Amino acid sequence: MRLNVLKAYLFKEFIELFRSKLLTIVYIMPTMILLLFGYGIKMEVTHARTLVIDNDQSTFSRLLVSKFEHSKYFDTIVKHLSETEALHRIKQAKTDIVIIIPSSMERRLLHGQKSEIGVFVDGAFPTRAVTMQNYVEGVILDTTKELARKKLTTKALIVINQRTLFNQAMRDEDAIVPGLIGLVMLVAPAILAALLIVKEKEQGTIFNFYASPLRRSEFLIAKLLPVFLLHSFNVFILYLWARYLFEVPFRGSFLLYLAASELYILVSIGIGLLISIVTSRQIVAVILTVIITIIPGFLYSGMLMPISSMEGESYIEAHLFPVMYYTNIVYDTFLIGQGLDSPKNLLYLGILAFYGVVLLLLGSALLKKELK
Repeated sequence: MRLNVLKAYLFKEFIELFRSKLLTIVYIMPTMILLLFGYGIKMEVTHARTLVIDNDQSTFSRLLVSKFEHSKYFDTIVKHLSETEALHRIKQAKTDIVIIIPSSMERRLLHGQKSEIGVFVDGAFPTRAVTMQNYVEGVILDTTKELARKKLTTKALIVINQRTLFNQAMRDEDAIVPGLIGLVMLVAPAILAALLIVKEKEQGTIFNFYASPLRRSEFLIAKLLPVFLLHSFNVFILYLWARYLFEVPFRGSFLLYLAASELYILVSIGIGLLISIVTSRQIVAVILTVIITIIPGFLYSGMLMPISSMEGESYIEAHLFPVMYYTNIVYDTFLIGQGLDSPKNLLYLGILAFYGVVLLLLGSALLKKELK
């Protein structure tokens, strides 16, 4: 490998990157994605509009209403309406939840008789509806246990001591932002790498490479090394955004985060290289890169849906895309902190290295120094 030739070509590539203003893809786009989705994706449901119809007017019903009124998850109002009128409010999108407490409910509970509470939830958005339903069930069960302790004075045989690990405050930012880093570091390097060679095809400057004595390895290094170096600096920027803007804790090894990120950048660059070789127009390369990276990045990273809950083809596809392996390591470094003591992290590092090597070698083999 001729270092003087490589140095000159690298200098040329950096100048072209500055002139073409492609640096906006390197730094502005990842930050925009992190800010937009970091603040925009909310798994938690708060201030659900809740209508309570209290037909019991007992100690239990007042306690239950009080728990709904003092929770950030519900904006509670108490009215005396018929069931038909209350359900009509859901239909008019004025209410999210209707809770109907039947008469004589406390008396039935104290006598050990079966009693029912009517709960109607707006299910237009299923995920949000299930979350609200779980919140309501939790409040009702907690109130029932409190009533049993006060009225029946029975000693509990089983006490659940529940603790939430790794994300004790159940913050959406802690759950979403590490996954977004995996998405950003997959999309941005791939798009930039995809544009470099296809741009020369579209402009005709690829013939300089065909006619010159420049070797294929030198050409690829000169094209891909600037992308790698620029996005390596992005690893630190995204870490700072996550740590100090979104206040996500960092409990693991920064060296593990850095090593996994560098391997992941190689994987992303390899994807962009393959797309750049098989396409001949920049717009086609960008669209194809977005389809290949963003959709799997959301669906199969484990950020929005646990991989363990997937079945069949979706479970297999999640393990075929490299985003799952990197995202798992990022979540470990930010929230868990097992580091290299975890065999899974070591395995996933090896898988990322394998993906990077295979994709780059495949791209190098497909790049021909000749006119088709």
